[in-house]
Amino acid sequence: MAKVMATGTFDILHTGHLYYLQEARKLGGINTTLAVVVATDNTVKKNKKIPIMSQQQRLEIISMLKVVDEAYMGYDGDPLKIVHMIKPDIIAIGPDQDFDTGKLHETLLNEGLDVEVVKIEKYKQSDLDSSCKIIRKIKNTNFSDDYLEDC
Repeated sequence: MAKVMATGTFDILHTGHLYYLQEARKLGGINTTLAVVVATDNTVKKNKKIPIMSQQQRLEIISMLKVVDEAYMGYDGDPLKIVHMIKPDIIAIGPDQDFDTGKLHETLLNEGLDVEVVKIEKYKQSDLDSSCKIIRKIKNTNFSDDYLEDC
């Protein structure tokens, strides 16, 4: 049985996230365990983004997904600590994640972790397939005062 690890912020969950997790799960074959690591608020902010939902809420949502077997909060400061803990066979890198898979594999080997690193290249295209697109649409939508009062 293979264990695949996928990571991300998962803020404002959308079809792009779900497609990434489905594709990650497929990497391990039939009997795969998908372990998903949610980035902490500090990690998100370090990457110059502002999380909309708290790390705890994002973790709770990810843990509820049918495709996810295990959900974890990442660690601040030491990104490899969670890899040592989970011990995946494969790490899936999302299509929008800026990692050099070769360098990451080398770093893992230097840490004593023989883990395959695979970049998910495909992305499910839709109008609202990213958190930024969703935020932009909300920002540019002219909601009526009545609608906003009911929110």
